[in-house]
Amino acid sequence: MAYSDDVPSKAAIAGHPIHPMLISFPIASLSLALLSDVIFWTNQDGFWAQVSVWLLLVGVLTGLAAAVFGLIDFVSIQRIRDLSISWIHAGGNVVAMVLALINLLLRLNEPAEAVLPWGLILSVVTGLLLVITGWLGGEMSYRHRIGVNSEGSEHRSSAPQAGD
Repeated sequence: MAYSDDVPSKAAIAGHPIHPMLISFPIASLSLALLSDVIFWTNQDGFWAQVSVWLLLVGVLTGLAAAVFGLIDFVSIQRIRDLSISWIHAGGNVVAMVLALINLLLRLNEPAEAVLPWGLILSVVTGLLLVITGWLGGEMSYRHRIGVNSEGSEHRSSAPQAGD
């Protein structure tokens, strides 16, 4: 039987929410941009500065795509807006995307010149924000049952299972 308090996503494909499917791309890209900034800092090889530019570009574009589907759920499901953590999650992700965009724009002309110190600082702050907002997104999914696939949970009982 399905949990009575599940809140299925409005932006879903065959019951699977799209926002969680997409968020791994900006998280991975922006985390790897931070890593490539650190590598550039240690060896000053311009290759790594250029890698960061491409990773920032992918992170911003995929972050915008994930945001569209998150926004659909945010505006169409009242229970999401009732949770204070959802506002922090959304606002923190907006700030992270703006910082990533600024970071990208700073690097377009001279990638290697922009890494130290501001590019690296922006990458660190963006990474920290993503840790916080990612945690809050997990809280919404796993604790508050937001964006879950209720259709696929008929086989589960309402009692917690091993590993829950």
